[in-house]
Amino acid sequence: MGPQTVRRVPGLRYQGRPALRAQACPPGADAVLRTFSTFLRMIKLPYSIFALPFALSAAVLASREVATTWTQWAWIVACMVTARSSAMGFNRLVDRDIDAANPRTADRELPSGQLGVGPAWAYTLGTGAAFVACAGMLGTTTLVLAPVALLVLWGYSLVKRVWSGVHLVLGVAQGLAPIAVWIALTGTVAAPAWVLALIVGTWVSGFDIIYSCQDAGFDDEAGLHSLPAALGLAGALRVSAVLHGVTAVGLLLLPAVVPLAPWYFLGAIGMIGVLAWEHRIVRPDDLSRVNKAFFDLNGYVSMLFLGTVLVS
Repeated sequence: MGPQTVRRVPGLRYQGRPALRAQACPPGADAVLRTFSTFLRMIKLPYSIFALPFALSAAVLASREVATTWTQWAWIVACMVTARSSAMGFNRLVDRDIDAANPRTADRELPSGQLGVGPAWAYTLGTGAAFVACAGMLGTTTLVLAPVALLVLWGYSLVKRVWSGVHLVLGVAQGLAPIAVWIALTGTVAAPAWVLALIVGTWVSGFDIIYSCQDAGFDDEAGLHSLPAALGLAGALRVSAVLHGVTAVGLLLLPAVVPLAPWYFLGAIGMIGVLAWEHRIVRPDDLSRVNKAFFDLNGYVSMLFLGTVLVS
């Protein structure tokens, strides 16, 4: 009898004995994994770094008032990741026709056909349900409020069709994170949570304006609303600078509502300096470094803030 012929699954890598490898992962499971990987790429999971450090900072400060557990911290991280994943999935789904028409975004996973609409909805709704479930593990209050928070996160994606202040709505949505964490851990909302919400809300709104400058011309032609389309690039960048000025005030105000080590101000000044540099490298006549400002510099701000709060 000759050697047994093994049916190989496309896309799998084989090592050692083929028969054993072929049985390790059914064809359907491989497709699901590849589709989920595409979904994670679509929602840009690593960019959770923007809001997550502020949620964790709220947990750090709240833990000075009440005892917390590592389990609670784990559920907070799970809530942040699943909420953002669902919100980004919803954004990509409702904007898929807009993205297809915009040369800058036409190669995204949905417009380009790398991911089907059905699977995208399945993962979006699934991560939304996971967020509500994770919130429920933190208490009854967070379970009740979780669907409301999810609606706010989803709603941001629709505002650009009716109002140029869409960036402020994103800021509000992100600003809910430290407030939600404070409620989850203490059952109340205290002054530090409001200041953290002010910091992250104005910071996110400001850098979202900068990022949207790339699409000012397209938004105007497509009838979409954004501050760059409404005010022009120079006007929009001035609004962004004002918002980041409020962020700076919030950073300096935080020690007034919660005790922090004196050298916290060194970290705050460093963050303010990064924001100032962000506005220096993005100008109305030069948007070539928008991505560096949006991804790199803002990542530095969030991580620097968490590190400063942790040590302070």
